[in-house]
Amino acid sequence: MPLVVDSPIGPLGVTLDGETVVGVRFGAATAGTPARHRVADELAAYFGGALTSFTVPVELRGGSAFERAVWGEIAKIPYGEMQTYGAIAAALGDPGAARAVGTACNRNPVPVLVPCHRVVGAGGKMVGFGGGIDRKRRLLELEARVALEQAWG
Repeated sequence: MPLVVDSPIGPLGVTLDGETVVGVRFGAATAGTPARHRVADELAAYFGGALTSFTVPVELRGGSAFERAVWGEIAKIPYGEMQTYGAIAAALGDPGAARAVGTACNRNPVPVLVPCHRVVGAGGKMVGFGGGIDRKRRLLELEARVALEQAWG
């Protein structure tokens, strides 16, 4: 049974293999085991605006070679910034693969920790997100607010 981490975007189900996070799921049943793990502390700090980079070990399991490559690119997107599906496709050498990038984002096994919410449509359009557009918007708003506070004190 996964750990359950309460968050402002709803309960998150976190699956661990030892100390390593191998899964995060939106809308976890609240009947799960209450989180008593470093990932719960880091997620609380992230949602509180005090953490901009996770240090908990994460392992991306499964996925095709293309999906793993997409997840690797997503992991490089800096906190508070966004990248388009098309730009990620181009970075992977296939500029026409924006839809495939979107599918790979949807299959990201550890959302939030590997920030697929930072991937947007052309022109910054809010499209697609496994956790729903409202969660995506809230995550991006949190990061934008914190990034501005850090930049301007």
